[in-house]
Amino acid sequence: MRFQLADSQQAMSFLIEQTTHLETEVYKIQYPEFIYDQLIPIDTSANEWAKSITYFSMDKVGSAKWLAGNANDIAMADINKAKFEQGIEMAGVGYQYTLEELGYAMMIPGLNLSAERAEAAQFAYQSFMDKLAYTGDSAKGFTGLINNGSVTTGNAIADGTGSSALWTTKTADQMIRDVNNALGTVYEGSLTVEMADTLLLPMDGLKTLSITRIPNTETTALEYIRKNNLYTFTTGAPLTIRAVLGLGTAGSGSTGRMIAYRKDPRVVKLHLPMPHRFLPVWQSGPMTFDIPGIFRVGSVEVRRPAAFVYVDGITDGTTA
Repeated sequence: MRFQLADSQQAMSFLIEQTTHLETEVYKIQYPEFIYDQLIPIDTSANEWAKSITYFSMDKVGSAKWLAGNANDIAMADINKAKFEQGIEMAGVGYQYTLEELGYAMMIPGLNLSAERAEAAQFAYQSFMDKLAYTGDSAKGFTGLINNGSVTTGNAIADGTGSSALWTTKTADQMIRDVNNALGTVYEGSLTVEMADTLLLPMDGLKTLSITRIPNTETTALEYIRKNNLYTFTTGAPLTIRAVLGLGTAGSGSTGRMIAYRKDPRVVKLHLPMPHRFLPVWQSGPMTFDIPGIFRVGSVEVRRPAAFVYVDGITDGTTA
């Protein structure tokens, strides 16, 4: 088939008609391997072209005290506030067709273009967001869920074999204690205001919990923790336990890090003023047609650090 000048105009019209179908199909696809939006509340409420978001991190301070009848020194409670300016940045990924590809597609009446390239662009977007949500981007000054500098960081108790903190050297009871210590640190450290409902672990840490049985039972440490943890005991609700890539080397000395936190938009959120969208088709060259895609996103915000704790040293850092 030989193309004339008019063929590029015809191809453009054909592609414009097809992109609506492609985008509708692509945005229906689920990507279960990306779970960042299940672990971090996503906030899309800001203006999509906002340059920044202002927010405050705060903790409550103060306590009551006994008074005499004529006292004039009543104790005052207050809040410690820290103001942050969260920048919003733009990124993008799209896809492309050539005039030859569109020409072949136009030869067959009723043929729809495959959504595979649009799916690839959406997959690339989700991959970008997944990494950004967990570890941020140092070039943009962004931190993520697993490396926020405002979160209290401690080390697991070193009472395993050879005075090691590694879970592979510990008993089921010791690992269960480490988990409940992390949950308790949030509860006690916030003066019982915050209660961690989510526990994130390195993959190796979750595996160790899942294969270590409590002596003289068929119950694993993981099964026991699911039913017998501080959060579930107090609220009756299940504790969310997930493995996250990157935690295997996120701790001090590139060791494994455990995270306990409250998943609540008042505690932590990720601003996404403009989720990924495809822009109108445009002809980028004599024989190429682009469908650009853009999105605008900020860093993960930990607004109430007392609702978080990092515990390092539970795995040896040999895997991410």
